[in-house]
Amino acid sequence: MNDPKRVNLAKQHPASYKALTALSEEVQQAAAAAGLDPFLVELLKIRSSQINGCAFCLRMHTRDALQMGENPDRIAVLPGWEETDYFSETERAALRLTEAVTRVSDGHVGDEDYNAAAAVLTADQLSAVAWLATLMNAFNRVVITSRFTVAG
Repeated sequence: MNDPKRVNLAKQHPASYKALTALSEEVQQAAAAAGLDPFLVELLKIRSSQINGCAFCLRMHTRDALQMGENPDRIAVLPGWEETDYFSETERAALRLTEAVTRVSDGHVGDEDYNAAAAVLTADQLSAVAWLATLMNAFNRVVITSRFTVAG
């Protein structure tokens, strides 16, 4: 679905996209330093992209997670993560915070969601999860606005 009338934001302003990519590398390093499991990091990217409806990012991060060895069942049930036993307490806290950050227009990041995450995650982990969600939301918006091509 490449719309020739759409401007590809990454190509139109490559320095801005390069800065976003550099921020992505920094956030990945912060997540690793905070002790977040690489599988969880990919799941958080997928979950933000599911909520935002970003097919390009969904395909990319699902492929990345599967290539890393993520259980396909965990990816399949991710939209209903609360109803499963597939996710640890840490993963649940991170998913909850990621959803709150992604849905910020639905009432900000409420105290209930934030406090639930803070009860399980360290300060470094909480910050890294919030940055991951913020970053994925930025990438989703660039990709969706530009309508990056997603084809079979």
